[in-house]
Amino acid sequence: MKTDTRLLIADDWDDYALLDSGHLQKLERFGSQTVIRPDPQAFWEPARPVSSWRADARFSTKSQDDDGAGNWEVLSPNARDSWPMQWNGLTFEARRTAFRHMGVFQEHSVHWQFAQEKIRSAGRPIKALNLFGYTGMMSLACAAAGAEVVHLDASPKSNGYGKDNQAMSGLNDRTIRWIADDAMKFTAREIRRGNQYDAIILDPPKFGRGPKNETWRFEENLPALLDTVKTLLSDRPLFVILTAYAVRLSYLALSQALADRLSPLGGIMETGEMALPQQGGERLLPTAIYARWHSGS
Repeated sequence: MKTDTRLLIADDWDDYALLDSGHLQKLERFGSQTVIRPDPQAFWEPARPVSSWRADARFSTKSQDDDGAGNWEVLSPNARDSWPMQWNGLTFEARRTAFRHMGVFQEHSVHWQFAQEKIRSAGRPIKALNLFGYTGMMSLACAAAGAEVVHLDASPKSNGYGKDNQAMSGLNDRTIRWIADDAMKFTAREIRRGNQYDAIILDPPKFGRGPKNETWRFEENLPALLDTVKTLLSDRPLFVILTAYAVRLSYLALSQALADRLSPLGGIMETGEMALPQQGGERLLPTAIYARWHSGS
């Protein structure tokens, strides 16, 4: 198996921009709305003083956890709770949530684009499984490219937003199964049922709970989940994408854990960091680590 180390930069957006960052904060534009959010990695000097930043809303929290709850302070009469955005022909709803998220992880566009290219060039029907799928942008991207998609997230609310995004994107004629379940239990059942997938995407949190209060801990549960992923792959696998946030791991650890399962398949393993480009300069804001395998074809 060939391994390539790459920095993936999400520079394919019209509706999103990282306007400035520094002093543990970031100023971002999501479509029509501008927000200020904390970011523990932005410990450099901002391009402009933070006191001069102008936004529609600011998120504040006492938690050091990236997923810690907090509050939004409305700074403008133009502030909205939710509003439409677009990426590459897909339309979705952005929103301010109680956990600082905006209804989309915009840095993942590097994987959406990759998945679409692989699916369109495959020249055959592709079945994709999207685990920890959140509000479904990866599922929409795969479906728009022609794949049959199974989308799984523990949150029925997130799946509901995903269904709304599917309708907004004009993809109701595409096959996406929206399932609220625990990832470990669902994949074990899929193995017993003999179901297999050509493409599998995993975006697990550091910590989470399933719909029946099942507990997910990244370092404890990921190895077993990767074992099921290997078993769930079809005889002609196309790709596997794995991302991780806020964990005490290197991308090397992530890629080597995935390679343990997939090395008999040959192909290419890509690994490294994901980042957002800051407007008007060369600064990059790191966001996550990733490992993604593809067949090379």
